[in-house]
Amino acid sequence: GVMTSGGTESILCAVKGYRDRARYLWPHIKNPEILLPKSAHVAFEKGAHYFGIKCVWVPLDEKTQDPDLDAMRKRITKNTILIVASAPQYPAGTMDPIEKISDIALEKGLPLHVDSCIGGFMLPFVEKLGHNVPLWDFRVSGVTSISADCHKYGYAPKGASVISWRNADDRLHQFHAFAGWPGGYYASPSLLGTRAGGPIAAAWASINAMGVDGYTDQAKKCMEVADMMKKAITDIPELELVGNPVMSILCFKSIDAKIHPFALADAMAKKGWKLSRQQNPNSLHVTIMPIHWNVREK
Repeated sequence: GVMTSGGTESILCAVKGYRDRARYLWPHIKNPEILLPKSAHVAFEKGAHYFGIKCVWVPLDEKTQDPDLDAMRKRITKNTILIVASAPQYPAGTMDPIEKISDIALEKGLPLHVDSCIGGFMLPFVEKLGHNVPLWDFRVSGVTSISADCHKYGYAPKGASVISWRNADDRLHQFHAFAGWPGGYYASPSLLGTRAGGPIAAAWASINAMGVDGYTDQAKKCMEVADMMKKAITDIPELELVGNPVMSILCFKSIDAKIHPFALADAMAKKGWKLSRQQNPNSLHVTIMPIHWNVREK
């Protein structure tokens, strides 16, 4: 794997790596495409824009927020170079059906990148606590790379993220090297040339200081608060969870035409709540951190 400065850089490295992999393996592809659910992080669109790739979006089921797998299969073309899935996706906190998407990737001979920037340092410990977490990592045979942020639920200072590859041959396409410069041989494993050592050292220290027990304890606190919040939301007839979030990020919407979620967010802000506004559907997003355990009864 490779350390990067954050989730966006990890995703950009993945997009660049798979573009160059396609150039090596499938040089006949002149107009490469990435296939990704509509809920995939916007950094994939950014990477596609930077590196000359077309994003082919897969619609979501309105109720579950799962990508339409039939539509995904039909959108694969001779130009597809990569399939993307999320664990979990950020807007609703739901898990893409990665095992099923993996089956499609294997059947079509395509790589599969799992974006777990927000979940990579949380999901293993949520699973360890006994919660039902669908398989999403390298235990799924079609997964070829994963991105995960140390500075989210890894509790490291910003900015620190990692992109991990199943095999070194694919990882090599992420690197850039040039031997023709008068200044000497130049090679970079990530997008940046000079990289700050401080965040890398701080991430190493944070992860070692937390340890398995520390991460498990923090996950337990977050999940307890998440369960409390889910119940509180579902107990209000005018509100509804969006999808079935498996972790400690969630999203809810109003099912009462008289209550606009953004107006609700304005009212909640006066009570000290900071809720992110989202669209399609109009909804409110919550990211639960361990500090919220101290005020869970409020």
